[in-house]
Amino acid sequence: MTSSATLSTAILAIRPATAADAGALIRIAALDSRPVPQGDVLLAIVDGEPVAAVEVETGAVVADPFVPTADLVDLLHLRAARLQPAPATAQRHGVRSLFPQRPRITSTA
Repeated sequence: MTSSATLSTAILAIRPATAADAGALIRIAALDSRPVPQGDVLLAIVDGEPVAAVEVETGAVVADPFVPTADLVDLLHLRAARLQPAPATAQRHGVRSLFPQRPRITSTA
């Protein structure tokens, strides 16, 4: 097998950042030459090492430029989108809004 066909055994975790992650966020932001994420932040960790983060509200990203993180950033954005409040109409109707209403057939006899 070639190296491109070899399966990766990396362990990936996506979780909310905590105060204990401040140092890691500062390090990643410095490597990426971007501001440190603020507010609710999701963190991507590969084999125990934080490598990317996204602000849930704004979608702003910081990522270690020395690690391939494009796919991780996509996952972070997907997860962040799921944490955003649903639009008011979807909240009002819940799951039913996903399914169109069928017309009711009534008997005239």
